[in-house]
Amino acid sequence: MSTYGSDANLGAFENSFSEKSIRHAFIKKVYCILMMQLAITTAFISLFLFEPNIKRYSREHSEMFWIALVFTIVLLIALSCCEKVRRSFPANFICLFLFTFFESFLLGAAASRYDTEAVLIAAGICTVVCLGLTLFAFQTKIDFTVCSGFLMVCVLVLLVFGIFAMIFPSKIMQLLYGAAGAIIFSLYLVFDTQLMMGGKHKYSLSPEEYIFAALNIYLDVINIFMSILQIVGYIRD
Repeated sequence: MSTYGSDANLGAFENSFSEKSIRHAFIKKVYCILMMQLAITTAFISLFLFEPNIKRYSREHSEMFWIALVFTIVLLIALSCCEKVRRSFPANFICLFLFTFFESFLLGAAASRYDTEAVLIAAGICTVVCLGLTLFAFQTKIDFTVCSGFLMVCVLVLLVFGIFAMIFPSKIMQLLYGAAGAIIFSLYLVFDTQLMMGGKHKYSLSPEEYIFAALNIYLDVINIFMSILQIVGYIRD
């Protein structure tokens, strides 16, 4: 009887160790993919900031912006809604790379409307904020994975506010929209990080969803960056 109990405990320990190993490998893979995405985005933004010919060409050919926007939306829908697409290798990596490419083009075009110093300040603040939030997500005992409904409502409210801000543009609206976006997407970064972590959190992503996890965190980071850039742009005007 005691031997059976020992074997059962050993089996439970081995299963637990195996699950932790798989989860750690999953997290490493997600962050490796994320770093590659951010490197591509940084390269595009740098090109738009420091190469005036590229900036001028993109402004003279506005159709490139709309083409990139259409591809970005289509690829985002495919990766978010089609499980087969994001789990099938190498189609998942190809779609993610194309999405990152077109999204980086859009971000570069958007960032080029601000002066270089403002973009660098926003990038520095974004880096510190994202690192801090990631450490918080790993350390806190608060489970943010149960807040998906609340966060979705916040995004919808932000979307409505953004439409209102476009109809009635003002510097104050720009500041409020940037601040609200920074807060909401910061919460989303903690939420998505904990989904990736698994463990004691109520909800978690399957280790097969490394593309989806990287996509979510990438979107959080770039949205935080653009929100902070809006705030910095307002302060410097």
